[in-house]
Order: sequence, then C-alpha cells, then structure tokens
Amino acid sequence: MTKTILRALKGEVLPTPPIWMMRQAGRYLPEYRETRAKAGDFLSLCYTPDLAAEVTLQPIRRYGFDAAILFADILLLPQALGPKLWFETGEGPRMETTDTPGQVANLKPTEAIHETLAPVYETVRILARELPAETTLIGFAGAPWTVATYMIAGRGSKDQGAAHALKAHDRPTFQALIDKITEATIEYLSAQIDAGAEVVKLFDSWAGSLKGQDFKDFAEAPAQKIIAALKARHPGIPVIAFPREAGQGYIGFAHRTGADCVAIDNSVSPEWAAANVQIDGCVQGNLAPEHMVTGGQALIAATRHVVKAFSKGPHIFNLGHGITPDAHPDNVQLMIDTIRGT
Repeated sequence: MTKTILRALKGEVLPTPPIWMMRQAGRYLPEYRETRAKAGDFLSLCYTPDLAAEVTLQPIRRYGFDAAILFADILLLPQALGPKLWFETGEGPRMETTDTPGQVANLKPTEAIHETLAPVYETVRILARELPAETTLIGFAGAPWTVATYMIAGRGSKDQGAAHALKAHDRPTFQALIDKITEATIEYLSAQIDAGAEVVKLFDSWAGSLKGQDFKDFAEAPAQKIIAALKARHPGIPVIAFPREAGQGYIGFAHRTGADCVAIDNSVSPEWAAANVQIDGCVQGNLAPEHMVTGGQALIAATRHVVKAFSKGPHIFNLGHGITPDAHPDNVQLMIDTIRGT
C-alpha cells in the first residue's frame, strides 16, 4: 500500500491524517542531545552521515511518525557556494556576508556545491535503507528569499532589514543572488531525490516579510521555478511549500507555484486555511508549537480542533512551526495518541 503521506499529497482524504513534526529530530529529545555531544558541534553533526542519520531516525523509533525529514540545516547550501559558516553557542548561525556585486559573482559555480554537500546525500542514502517501509523520507532546502536573508545579513534577524535594504537599493545584485540560490537549490534537491528522498520541502521561513509584488517576485517565482525544474527531472515527485506567515498569500500559492501541498503556520486558523487553501489540494499543519510545552487538555482540544477543521480534504498533521527545545517528549506522544485515537 502506498505510504500515507504520499496518498495525502496526491489528494486523498484519509480517515486519520498522517503525522510528522518540523524539527522532530532536535533538542527536546534526550537521545538527540547525547548524539549531538558525540558530534562535538552542530556542523559536525550535519556533515557526519552516520550521526545525522541517527538523529533523523530517533523520533521515528520513539514515536512512529509517518515521515522522517533529513537532518541538516538550510545554511549548508549557501556554505557550499563559498561563504564561511559557523555557529555561535547560544546565538545561532553566523555567515560571511554576500551583499555586493563582486561577492555574488564570486560565489562558486552551482555544480561545485555537491563536493561540500556529498555527506548530506550519503545521509539520505542511509535513511532510504534504514527507515521502516511505511515511513516517507522527506528532503528539504531553504527557499531562496529566506536563504538570501542570512547570506546578506550574515545572521538571522527579526525584520530581515539588510535583505530588504539591498532589494530596495541594488535590485540587480539582489536578483542575481536570488537567481544563484534558485539554481543551486534545484541541484541540491535533485541530488537529494536521486539519493532516495521521496518528497521535498521548501522552507521559506521569512516569506511573511515580503509584501505585494515582492512576495510574487521573491517567494512565488523562485518556488515555481524550483518546483517546475524538479518535476521535469523527477516526474511525480511531490513538493511541499512553506511560505511561513504568508497570510493572504497562502491563497492560490499551490496553484501558482505547482506545489502539491502548502504548509500553514499557526497565525491563521485551520478553518480559514481549510476554506481558502485546502480547496486547492493538500495542506500541512497547523497546531501551535507551544502546546508541545504546555500539554494537558488544551493540547488534546487543539489537536482535535485541527484534525476536524481539515477533515474534509487532504491533510498532513504538523505543527505551525518547528517544535521548540523546551517541549516535553510526553506531549508529542499525547498529540499522536489524540490523532490516532489510541
């Protein structure tokens, strides 16, 4: 029988939605923290296939999710294009900035990314062998706008101000960077599919700060280009798009980009998403991540609420954003039991 997530992505309405969680392999799990300690640092964990595969498999062993998502980071791709990347303890990623015409022109050729990213592909191959037969393997990349915000600023920011400034004052350089990331993302995701990924997801975590024409030009257009190229090379490959906090931009996003599923954050209600987004096909989401911290009856009620709201169309159950490090593992099990009725 076809895997449940693949069935939902093809538009099938299932009596129980398939389940996985963004960042399901992560710091909320004690076994993850043990493996991370073995690796020594975060990038070593990402680039050591046996360890990256291990942390990808941990939540599958513990919870029996319907999908595993490759353990990696969206900044591995820009690192493969040349800029230095490091992680500051307690502060997150730092990256050598790319914000001038010369720096964009000096990025490595797209085909050169595979040398750096070869360990990621090996992780995918390990997972394709070791995952249970019923578990779908999801590959992923950051969407071009979100990746560009980190490359331009050299770090994450709440308002993506540096990227917006470059977009406003030197649009040709900004567009050239978006185009370069778009081309590299096609190659990166295609290589993940060749290695065994059955679905791929585009994470546009900062899409919500793009407004009007900019949203069309820098969230929708690159996604459309990436999805079209992947489907031309890999007919039938399903793609999930996550333009986080897109608001009204969620409406018609699947139709305009070719995505098989749109992931929804929890800034919109499931009823709104069912009425406005699910009419175009599969949706993924959108339980508020804080329920994984607080648990209890509120978690049960909110979980049932999401399931019911999306029950008339194709749905993959997920959080509205990634699970946080302070989440309690028992709350994840409670969520799953509530969905599956056990």
